[in-house]
Amino acid sequence: MPAATFPITGDDAADALLVEDPLALLVGMLLDQQIPMEKAFRGPYDLSTRRGGLDAAAIAAADPDDLVESFRQRPALHRFPKSMADRTRALCEALVAHHDGRAEDVWEGAADGADLLARLRALPGFGEEKSRIFVALLAKRFGVRPAGWEEAAGGFADGTRLSVADIDSRDAFERVRAWKREQKARARAAAG
Repeated sequence: MPAATFPITGDDAADALLVEDPLALLVGMLLDQQIPMEKAFRGPYDLSTRRGGLDAAAIAAADPDDLVESFRQRPALHRFPKSMADRTRALCEALVAHHDGRAEDVWEGAADGADLLARLRALPGFGEEKSRIFVALLAKRFGVRPAGWEEAAGGFADGTRLSVADIDSRDAFERVRAWKREQKARARAAAG
């Protein structure tokens, strides 16, 4: 299988961190709401730079105000820095408590796709859709394909519903962005 790629941020170093560090990938997915996807997935790189690395145990044990300041520092990592700092801390606390601080244990320890989905859903900040997208992201970009992953990923498995899981190039990034805009426009039109 070819080496994993995930060209989403527009910055080679930030993209490389997402491929090399499972915690960066999980945090990027956590931050991917109400901000552009490239900013969300760049967040782990900036957080790592500001905190001298990414470590679930260190983040879980960090002073809450200090962690919030890391998120608020300009440019802010998210439009809701306190809320997302708190969610990142909660995610890391869960990883420490249930996965020995190892983000990759969430998927490496999964028995099958349904178990992987359940493990993701158990993480703070990972709802149903975000968890399904992450299952698809792991399968499509990183080759993590436990039996039944397609069912666990739902519509995100086959590309019917485009998501970050479908980004393997800048062209794909633009297709996903255009699809998301189209979906938002349809939702606004339907709402009247």
